[in-house]
Amino acid sequence: MDTTDLLLAIAHHLLVFSLAGIIGAEFVLVRGDLGAAALKRLAGIDRHYGIIAALIVIIGICRVFFGLKGWEFYVYNWVFWAKMVAFVVVGLLSIVPTVRFLSWSRQAGGNPSFSVPAAELASVKNYVRAEGFIFLLIPVFAAAMARGYGY
Repeated sequence: MDTTDLLLAIAHHLLVFSLAGIIGAEFVLVRGDLGAAALKRLAGIDRHYGIIAALIVIIGICRVFFGLKGWEFYVYNWVFWAKMVAFVVVGLLSIVPTVRFLSWSRQAGGNPSFSVPAAELASVKNYVRAEGFIFLLIPVFAAAMARGYGY
């Protein structure tokens, strides 16, 4: 039993579950009446999204190089690359909501009567929804990979 592998796996899984929670929180919070406090909260949650995503990448790289399976298992595994593509797509989809959250928060800070335009709100909700759906592929690919598929 390799303790390093175990600790990296635990950290990786906890971070991925945290990211899922953040995507869920953003989906719930992106709704009709967003006041300055809610926009500030969204921007803060989204900042944690970025931090957690970066930690997932760092821990994931550590798992590739210091985990029990060895880097060859990952490099030559098409399921691993499908999982990476899903993660990158989720990250790319998150750019629009991040930019909007920051913009809305800034506008609300300077104008107490600021109201998020309905079209922008609907657009961001769709992006977050898409993130959530694509994100669901990540644990599917991870489960397949853990059982030796793709290698």
